[in-house]
Amino acid sequence: MKFVDGLKKNPLSVLVHIAAWGLLAWQAGAYFSNNLGVNPVQALTQHLGKYALIFLVLSLACTPVNLVFGLRQVLSLRRSLGLYTFMFASLHFLTFIGLDYAFNVQFLWQDVANKRYIWMGAGALLILTPMAVTSFKWWMKRMGKNWKRLHRLVYLAGVLVIVHYAWAKKGDLFSLQGDVRQPFVFGVLLLLLLALRLPVVRTTVSHWRSRARQRWAQISRPQSA
Repeated sequence: MKFVDGLKKNPLSVLVHIAAWGLLAWQAGAYFSNNLGVNPVQALTQHLGKYALIFLVLSLACTPVNLVFGLRQVLSLRRSLGLYTFMFASLHFLTFIGLDYAFNVQFLWQDVANKRYIWMGAGALLILTPMAVTSFKWWMKRMGKNWKRLHRLVYLAGVLVIVHYAWAKKGDLFSLQGDVRQPFVFGVLLLLLLALRLPVVRTTVSHWRSRARQRWAQISRPQSA
């Protein structure tokens, strides 16, 4: 009942769940019906990785969206968005080592030992794993201030994912080699979200929003006869 009541209070959470499981079902259906092109494993791996990045950016956007627009409903979405980020990132990794290499560790090591983008992605997943495990209230109370310290590493994970994405596209963020347009866009979004976390920026935005509210109140106030 608490879960149903929570969904009623914040219908945005329904959209998050539908989007996450809908995307997963779509990719599973496309894979098993051979609708992912000539290299279905690579396509599936790339799609799952991109979904992980999208959900990561959305989770990082919740606090700035509340800061700028005052939408407190989005704050309750952070945990579910973060957990779906971990889900898609884990599936991205498992698809890569399972379908591509059949969990053959020796063959996998020989092939990827010198591929730096693999290590960037693995580093991001290693950061996201303890964050997903400790995302529940019990861990928050048990860890105290250390919980916030741990979960601030999400921005480092974001940077590693962007670099992983760019290098996987055979280029880097600041070169003309490879198709890095999408990684570059995600990188700019991440920098913007990071900037909105800075105290001076938060204070400025809060002051701007307060003034905007006051002006709107004056405009919408009924004029006396």
